[in-house]
Amino acid sequence: MYFRIICCYFVAQRKNEQHEQQKNNRENMDKSKEPIRLRKRILKTGNTSLYLDIYHNGKRSYEYLNLYLVPEKTRADKEKNKDTLRLADAVRAQRVVEFQNGRFGFDDGYKLDTNFLDYCRMMCEKRGQNPASRGNWGNWRGALRHLERYCRPDMTFRDVTPAFVRGFRDYLDKTARVQDKRKKARTTEVHKTLSNGSKMSYFNKFRACINQAFEDGIIPRNPLRGIVGFKPEERERVYLTLDEVRAMVRAECKYPALRNAFLFSCLTGLRKSDIQKMTWSEVRQQGEFTRIVFRQKKTGGQEYIDINPQAVAFMGERGKPEDRVFPCFSYSSYYLMELKRWAVRAGITKDITFHSGRHTFAVMMLDLGADIYTVQKLLGHKEIHTTQIYAKMMDKKKQEAAMLIPPLLPGT
Repeated sequence: MYFRIICCYFVAQRKNEQHEQQKNNRENMDKSKEPIRLRKRILKTGNTSLYLDIYHNGKRSYEYLNLYLVPEKTRADKEKNKDTLRLADAVRAQRVVEFQNGRFGFDDGYKLDTNFLDYCRMMCEKRGQNPASRGNWGNWRGALRHLERYCRPDMTFRDVTPAFVRGFRDYLDKTARVQDKRKKARTTEVHKTLSNGSKMSYFNKFRACINQAFEDGIIPRNPLRGIVGFKPEERERVYLTLDEVRAMVRAECKYPALRNAFLFSCLTGLRKSDIQKMTWSEVRQQGEFTRIVFRQKKTGGQEYIDINPQAVAFMGERGKPEDRVFPCFSYSSYYLMELKRWAVRAGITKDITFHSGRHTFAVMMLDLGADIYTVQKLLGHKEIHTTQIYAKMMDKKKQEAAMLIPPLLPGT
């Protein structure tokens, strides 16, 4: 009797052990088949990078999360690592859901087989047809040329991964070349690297294409997440003081058209491109003021600017509505050289360009007491931070003025 009970006990225990073993084997098998796994990589800095190891259809890829674990030296470090791991696991869980939806046929709304370059060409053409962005179309075409050099012709949105985005950014930063028009054709050095402004502009156009594809439902997630673009360099803006403008008025200039156009820019803040294309149909009389109603060539924005009588004087006699206001003004390297010679004859040693007229107007308005928001409207800036650069220049100007006080105390 006891022997039978003992045998039954051991048989039952054995069955339980076998059941647990089978359960563990199933769990291990399921885990080994997980298509997306969270992995860690120790960096030279001592931090640990978290990334997703994705295996699908016989292909392996990686998604770096830009999340890092720090060495746990304090309790705060441990808590921070726990939060980071929770966030990383949440991202992994989201990717698993996306994968399962795709595997079971719920991602029919996505169009990952869309040709990437064809989509970018379509975006470029749309910008060219839109009057509001036509002034920026040259940058779109430039970005498209570099994408065509970097990408395979048959590339689809399945290939648009974070690694691809980083690769194109590195290409713009280190590899991309553009023709240097200042070099003569007989020299071997006819190409140069992109300027920081071009890198930033082209990458922003590339970013706009991917963001729009995400909005259009072509891709299920945005590969731009966590990838930083190019930051603008703060360049020195050369401007003239009020006394220097007066000196330019008195000095002789070889080309009257250049003289009138540049001084007009100093008094209105208009860009060279807008002065060149301005017609008399855009110049209207509003009571005591003369108003210019035009669309900026650079931004495509509609502008309404009132100008003072001194600026009107440089416009000359009024012509037909379709006539250009400055018919003889066509900026070239000859005009640039004469502008610099004209400045020297005026006793000015600054390295000015035609755009210095716009800078001069902005600084002059702030110096004369105009508030920064009014100056923003006069210049046609979309963002106030662009105008605030001139406010910083005014601060520097005040600091330089403070240093003009001669020594008054002994030993100073």
